Amino acid sequence: MSFILGIDTGGTYTDGVIVAMDEKKVLNKAKALTTREDLTIGIRNCIDNMKFEEFDKISVVSLSTTLATNATVEGRGCPVGLLLIGHDPVDKMPVQCYEVLKGGHNIHGLSLDDLDEGEIRQKVLSFKGKVEAVAISGYLSVRNPEHELRVKEIVEELLDLPVVCAHQLTTTLGFHERTVTAALNARLIPIIAELMESVKIVLKEKNIEASLMIVKGDGSLMGEKMARQKPIDTILSGPASSIIGGTFLSDTQNGLVFDMGGTTTDIALLKNGVPHINQEGAMVGGWLTRVQAAEIYTYGLGGDSYLQLTQGGNLLVGPQRVWPLSVVASQHPNLLHELSTYFDRNYSLMFAQATDCFMMLKKPTGQVLDETERKIIEILEKGPRSLYYLAYALRIDPNLFSTHNLVNLGIVAKISMTPTDILHAQGIYTQWSREAAEKGADILAYRMRKSREEFLEIASERIVNELCLTCVQSLITSEDESLWFKDSETAMYFADKALAPKKNQLLGFSFQMEMPIVGIGAPVQAWLPRVAEKMHTELIIPDHAEVANAIGAATGKIMETVKVLIKPGENNRNYFVHAPWERRVFKTLKRAKIYALNEAKKRAKLAAEQAGAGDYELLINDEDVYAPTNIVEDDIYIESRIEVTAVGRPEW
Repeated sequence: MSFILGIDTGGTYTDGVIVAMDEKKVLNKAKALTTREDLTIGIRNCIDNMKFEEFDKISVVSLSTTLATNATVEGRGCPVGLLLIGHDPVDKMPVQCYEVLKGGHNIHGLSLDDLDEGEIRQKVLSFKGKVEAVAISGYLSVRNPEHELRVKEIVEELLDLPVVCAHQLTTTLGFHERTVTAALNARLIPIIAELMESVKIVLKEKNIEASLMIVKGDGSLMGEKMARQKPIDTILSGPASSIIGGTFLSDTQNGLVFDMGGTTTDIALLKNGVPHINQEGAMVGGWLTRVQAAEIYTYGLGGDSYLQLTQGGNLLVGPQRVWPLSVVASQHPNLLHELSTYFDRNYSLMFAQATDCFMMLKKPTGQVLDETERKIIEILEKGPRSLYYLAYALRIDPNLFSTHNLVNLGIVAKISMTPTDILHAQGIYTQWSREAAEKGADILAYRMRKSREEFLEIASERIVNELCLTCVQSLITSEDESLWFKDSETAMYFADKALAPKKNQLLGFSFQMEMPIVGIGAPVQAWLPRVAEKMHTELIIPDHAEVANAIGAATGKIMETVKVLIKPGENNRNYFVHAPWERRVFKTLKRAKIYALNEAKKRAKLAAEQAGAGDYELLINDEDVYAPTNIVEDDIYIESRIEVTAVGRPEW
């Protein structure tokens, strides 16, 4: 019997599972904190925590990750040189170095201008020493890729750098979006390469000799070689993997898959066993890409969300992520003593919470810091400290200094009260320090003039109601409605009536979901029963829900799609095949379609094999498009769309 090792490297935790596919059975599972400073540590700890010894029987290792998504949102990655062919930038680009070259094509795939190879060489050499990857995007290259391919040859001749062509990433029109996709793909190459190298280091330590797969944003798998070339396909890999895992575990065909993690809650609608795919492309970090990914709604609400008491006495949940008091205090018990001394409840904190603490993540490396920031670092080098302690040690009013810059630079991390701490203080979840969570609850309860029990109930109710609103918003958005629920006073009036009814209200409302909630992620056992009750729907929390993302990585399929478009020439005299690899002319539609279909099959098979598929089947969609007319007897031929998808399991 062969086993699959599934690993999910998330922003907070790295999860791992061992799955016996023949029996559809999870044999071992474990979690470990993700160590962003060195990914190998978290991956190694996760595998060690599984207590599994039969490494020689592991035939494939499959990864999912949020690293590409997080890097795109945070603007991280390597410096990229962008070469635009035949058109100036349409809008802002995710690069600092770019050059515009002569060339490009029209909608029929005919050249607008010849390439100037002297110009190309000059501008490519201007990138030397400034960039670590090159992206190439030609105007209407999806109609004819010849210019992109020739420029790529010249770049590879002159620079020893990775080169990305836009037409190889998407066949969709939209010059700006295609260019953004190519630039982001180039920028992400070292991010995904680091993850794969980290995994391979640990696999070698464990003597695991297995092929490596990575989950794409649509939930399917690709091989290591393809992942290195097209890392942008791993955008939304983590959430997509969770959906696949939830489907595998629950055997549910239709439902709202609700994945609650440490940083975010990700929601997807499952219909007929598959998530809806966003054909327009995923929007990540404010960039609209042409990456096809599962339609996932992401909210800044998770186990590590920052609980903040406003000046008006309201309790806010997220979207900022902080380290839970219970987690850090379990490793640094000195915080327990410091949390026993806190600000008077009448003392107004304008930019912070009375529960705030801080710890050092890494030493500064050349950043410009002011004198107060340098003193804060000197204090935190000896261990985590509370805001109250820092204010006392610095002898500065806490409203007159800020740690915001240090946190943004990743030098210092904020620690405070979170939903994870609420569960610890209630005794529901006690993996870390319950005492620290109780002290944090006492601090906020004191400022609210409530008892600890009253505060915990208020906080729990607030968290549950926020989770309910994520379900409502996701369902509204899935119906193509533009209403952002929380921005509408009218909508929130009715929501408050439904979710937080007052005893003597004369008018009542309720929500009614028409599909079950499939809960996955570590915190869902604690929060979702009350969510389902308020939404009047069934709740399904399958076994192993806390590691569903890693299970999704282990159980995904390979799907490789090749798309070809055929367009008629003037008076239907010629037919033009627009493929990702070439533009070709045929005298008849029949010959054009035979060529396109055969070549698409061949290339889909090759792509599936390169992705690591052993046994696969081909799904073919061949559609002729006609426009009806009343002028002539026959409808007018517009185009033919040929799509071949190879679907299979990895070759264990």
